[in-house]
Amino acid sequence: MIHSKDENKMALPLIEIKNLSFSIARKRILDSISFTIDAGEYLSIIGPNGAGKSTLLKCLMRIYPVETGMIHFRGVLIQKFSQKALAREICYVPQSDGRFFPFTVEEFILLGRYPYLSPFTSVRQTDKAAVHQALTLTQTSHLAKRQINTLSGGEKQIVFIAAALAQGSPILLLDEPTTFLDPKHESEIYRILRKLNQQLKMTIIVVTHNINQAALQSDRLIILKNGQLTFCGPASQIMTNDILAPAYDMNFRFMSHPTTGQTVIAPEVIHDAP
Repeated sequence: MIHSKDENKMALPLIEIKNLSFSIARKRILDSISFTIDAGEYLSIIGPNGAGKSTLLKCLMRIYPVETGMIHFRGVLIQKFSQKALAREICYVPQSDGRFFPFTVEEFILLGRYPYLSPFTSVRQTDKAAVHQALTLTQTSHLAKRQINTLSGGEKQIVFIAAALAQGSPILLLDEPTTFLDPKHESEIYRILRKLNQQLKMTIIVVTHNINQAALQSDRLIILKNGQLTFCGPASQIMTNDILAPAYDMNFRFMSHPTTGQTVIAPEVIHDAP
């Protein structure tokens, strides 16, 4: 959709983060982070271990409180939202941690409807429809009656995305969603995310260590290092050592993707020590 210049001036970003800082035990984890996210964007967050990537997502979810700075959703301070109201705006798929879930897939996905339910309401037709849509979009209908803990790691991660989808929020946050997955399930996760972004116009925000996938999938990328924002811009601009080497304290080798021609990072060849 094309917007006029006047409309663009009036439009607020979906999310605005301004001078956000956060510390744990007096250690600064995020240091004056500022950037915006527009509705419908696919944004990846990359950077070395300990950069503050997961902490940033938890601040967006209000798992961690804003220490200094501000977070706005559509111009409204995050502190103004009730927990249920915030859950209608944003859903979160955390890192896989091996927890036990005594539910079937269908029951687990239904839990994603909690922003619209209360202890005194029964499951409505709209809730069942949301679960059905989530199963269909993620192609997991055949798993509906399976116990969560009988699934493979890849299947379980897709079901977690389905539960977030059933929540009905326009913003989806994911923290390293493909960690420990085989290449097939990793590709399936990224295919689903691209489908949700392009077909449902969901705003996708992904923390990942896979720089190649981040560059190939995303509209925009941010890089964090030591809690500071070192890059924010189009994904197509990051494949250079001018940007990546300072972030990761190493140089990369690049090549052209054989299908798309896009620049990607070549696998590192490790030689035996002399």
